[in-house]
Amino acid sequence: MGVVALGFFIALEIAARHYGQPGPITNQAKEVIFAPKSGPLLYASMALMMVVLTWRQRWIAAAVAIGIDVVFVLVRWAFDIKMSHGHFFGNGALWVILGYAVIAVTRRTGRERILLLKGVGLGLLLVAGRKTGDTWLLITSKTRPAVLDQYVATADHALGDPSWLIGRIVRASGPIGEHVLDYVYIQLAVAASVVALYQLRNVAAERRFPRHHLVRTFLMIGLLGPGIYMIFPVVGPIFAYGADGGHWAVADLWPNTAPTLAAPHQMPFDEITPRNCMPSLHTAWATAIFIHSRKGPRLLRFAGAFWLIATLGATLGFGYHYGTDIIAGVVFTLTIEAGLRALDRGWDRSGIQMVAYGATVFVAFLVSYRYLPMEMAEHPWVFGPLLILATASVIHLYIRTTRLWDSEAPKAAPARQPKPQPELV
Repeated sequence: MGVVALGFFIALEIAARHYGQPGPITNQAKEVIFAPKSGPLLYASMALMMVVLTWRQRWIAAAVAIGIDVVFVLVRWAFDIKMSHGHFFGNGALWVILGYAVIAVTRRTGRERILLLKGVGLGLLLVAGRKTGDTWLLITSKTRPAVLDQYVATADHALGDPSWLIGRIVRASGPIGEHVLDYVYIQLAVAASVVALYQLRNVAAERRFPRHHLVRTFLMIGLLGPGIYMIFPVVGPIFAYGADGGHWAVADLWPNTAPTLAAPHQMPFDEITPRNCMPSLHTAWATAIFIHSRKGPRLLRFAGAFWLIATLGATLGFGYHYGTDIIAGVVFTLTIEAGLRALDRGWDRSGIQMVAYGATVFVAFLVSYRYLPMEMAEHPWVFGPLLILATASVIHLYIRTTRLWDSEAPKAAPARQPKPQPELV
């Protein structure tokens, strides 16, 4: 798996270089010295790595990371180094992660080395996923000159053009509402780290990772999602129908005026804007966070629900996605989550049915958006409920299947109570 991952990163690096941009390996290596793009993400990655450490080692690692960041800040201040973008902190966290990789190779042996390397790999995968995502977005913009937004926007009439509606609501909420939604949208990986840390809280004591956790689902979504971008390139309403699209946009309509009903066509677009709408991976990831937070304490369950609702508001309210992208993202996540769980417990009839049904509904969504958009727009009272019912059916089947699996899971035997012994009088 390590060789395959390395080969994948190298291939993306070569592809990015072909278009005159640095790839994920170069961008990550730069953050050893230069200002990182996301300091919170690096510290969240370090926190994931620390699940394999003892509490004493965690405090030391955190202190070292903060100390390194303080040194970086002082050096930049002393030499008057300006930062045009990125955060002033985060380098220390990356140094600590890389340092423990060296410790694992040089100072650990056997199972302890493997466990520490798994922790380091977990932390690095989170930041590598962000970098590979950026490279994928570059590739979609360079290799897909035409986009299918007119098809998706036409099909979106069946759902009542929710992006236009939520967009007006978000604008009416003022700067406070916009800032809250923007923070939720940007820091999605940090929220995922919080849920993952709860799931991995016993790794240090048990000296092993659980069979399934949120990070696996997150990475699988990020691995498969960009492939759909290449098949179904869409830029989003704020670009295709808004001011952000410039002269490439159909018109400056979003969010005040929904597009008129007309036969859709492919439309050319610039080589900068990512084609990253179908499906909405932000919705997919937020759905995964919601699912994995359900077995946590009340505060974590509340946070997972809030993050899902706020992410839906941000994706629609900022004009990044259509309603059709949202429901496709939900189905996409439930299918992947069920597939991963079925793989862990062994494929059975219920697992195969769930994955096959979810994949069928997802493909049906894409095919209908592409080849039946006019029929969907002209009969919204037929196709709108059908889209919602199809999504609800996948949710229902997922809940029923996972509850069946949970009920069949072996339960720990109760501790045997010692029989009362007679006492000497």
